[in-house]
Amino acid sequence: MAHHGRMKELAGRLAAVDPDAGAAVAVIAYFDRLVETRAGLEALVRGAAVLAGCAARLVDEERWVRLRVEPDGRRTDTVGGPAPGWPGAPLVPGGPPALWLEREGADGPSVVDAVILERASAAVRSVLDRTRGRAPGPPVDDPALVETVLEAGAPLPARLHAARGLGLDTADPAARFRAVAVADGPPRIVPDGPPPVLPPVPAPGLPTGRAGVGPAVAVADLPRSWAAARTALRFTADGGSPEPAGPPIVHADELGGVALLAGLVVPGAEPAPDVRAVQAAAADAPWMLRTLHAVASTASLRAAAAEINVHHSTLQDRLTHAEHLLGWSVRTPQGRFRLQLALTMRHLMESQ
Repeated sequence: MAHHGRMKELAGRLAAVDPDAGAAVAVIAYFDRLVETRAGLEALVRGAAVLAGCAARLVDEERWVRLRVEPDGRRTDTVGGPAPGWPGAPLVPGGPPALWLEREGADGPSVVDAVILERASAAVRSVLDRTRGRAPGPPVDDPALVETVLEAGAPLPARLHAARGLGLDTADPAARFRAVAVADGPPRIVPDGPPPVLPPVPAPGLPTGRAGVGPAVAVADLPRSWAAARTALRFTADGGSPEPAGPPIVHADELGGVALLAGLVVPGAEPAPDVRAVQAAAADAPWMLRTLHAVASTASLRAAAAEINVHHSTLQDRLTHAEHLLGWSVRTPQGRFRLQLALTMRHLMESQ
């Protein structure tokens, strides 16, 4: 407290000589006090906004952080990107700006704004490093380190050492990460929240192609997340196929018991009788698979007809023909479930 008293006295004396210098010292004392009390991200951004007299925003996509606070201290949702003229500061030397003051029309940051940004960004970086691990830098892309972290057979000390090399927080028992299996790409590790605002899927750090996402686990359990991610990848589809067999990104958390099918269906194995029936039906007409997928994945036959852009009576005629080839009705709950199961098994047989 004595330190803060001296800083306040110094700020008052400087303000009498140079208002900017006095205000700068007051800013330094303010953020020093927040750091000592281990203030969180929102308090730091709020401090920057109140001191600057304009809205402040913090965006760290790598760690899923998105905060915006008005100068009156109210937190609001971040909308749009930063304007080119806003003064900003990076969280790491040489990095892109991540903390901005929404002040327009200035040639550059004032002395006070520059001190606010410098002290606030340093405090924010300290909080993020403490609570969510170091922001991913060049080592994160090291495939050898990632593979070591995800290898179930590797000794735990070796996996933890590799995780620290990737900037993952191994000290915080609450820190959680997800393994990501990418089609035709190296494995990935992305942080899990709890972020102030969850971004829409695909989240920052996730690929835009086919990917299976494992459950959120501690660093030591990432091999388990990796196994689940690889299973989830088998349920994905690239979206460019005329046969919509699945979404491009599948979370293992959302599969539930369906994930057990992946362990029973081996790619290239002899297909089950219902799968052979679907394959035979698909060879009979070019519209067959798309029609069957629509029936299996929508809530009603009318919704299925709208999905494939055909009249309801046309769909009825197609289903009569399809049921003759399949050997069972697809218009009952039991028949639709059987069809869903056959289509899923067919997809798993063809996936790697």
